[in-house]
Amino acid sequence: MKGIYSALLVSFNEDGSLNENGLRQIVRHNIDVCGIDGLYVGGSTGENFMLPTEMKKRIFSIVADENKGQVNLIAQVGSLNIEESVELAKYATDLGYNALSAVTPFYYKFTFDEIKHYYNTIINSVDNKMIIYSIPFLTGVNMSVDQFGELFENEKIIGVKFTAGDFYLLERLRKAYPDKLIFSGFDEMMLPAVVLGVDGAIGSTFNVNGKKSKELFYLAKEGKIAEALNLQHEVNDFITDVLDNGLYQTLKGLLSLQGVDAGYCKRPMKSQTEEMKKGTEKIYRKYFA
Repeated sequence: MKGIYSALLVSFNEDGSLNENGLRQIVRHNIDVCGIDGLYVGGSTGENFMLPTEMKKRIFSIVADENKGQVNLIAQVGSLNIEESVELAKYATDLGYNALSAVTPFYYKFTFDEIKHYYNTIINSVDNKMIIYSIPFLTGVNMSVDQFGELFENEKIIGVKFTAGDFYLLERLRKAYPDKLIFSGFDEMMLPAVVLGVDGAIGSTFNVNGKKSKELFYLAKEGKIAEALNLQHEVNDFITDVLDNGLYQTLKGLLSLQGVDAGYCKRPMKSQTEEMKKGTEKIYRKYFA
């Protein structure tokens, strides 16, 4: 389960419907061109929290069918509707996903006991494994080392996708739970996360920049820090340009320029403006041409 996982982009048609052929092309690009180790399906990058349940299921199904066991698959099934989470967990497990993940429940200020019940309810409903998705800057949910430990008491909860800038907490987690999987969730902070002992990384920019990101990861793992730092500088130049131009729209635009039908973003996200298209073309010429 270790290594580089793309937080999978999803192709939509202009009317918001799922572009199934485009999704298959994105999967193939990640596996065949970017050479990633796995796919994290149904996360923020997949615009998951704007989708109806049946569309989420269809995405899980298409990805599994196109992948055909080539790389590891993680299904993000978290939702404010716990019945939906359980339904998706069962569906993805039946499809053969290697593990599940679930974002911490957000919006309402849930107590830790409520959060713990949420995770145990989801993972105890299936014969599978759970990776906590911790992204406090979007959810407002911060957990301590001891609270992560309480969740890890359930042996089916095997790790965490750590999308936070608190590297003191990351170091404490790594030391306290050496046998749990920890994935870095910020592409721009991969090098320091690897130095602190993460087992892998899950990122949105890997959909287009997977080769270089994977090279960075393994350089850092091998202790070649100077080389890895130079590569992190290059990766972060790219990330800065993408963020300045519009994250998801630019990533989809870059895929389109490489012949992948990456489609549109789901409303209320806007489509690429003419200015954004010009910016995307400039980024493509700078980093990929």
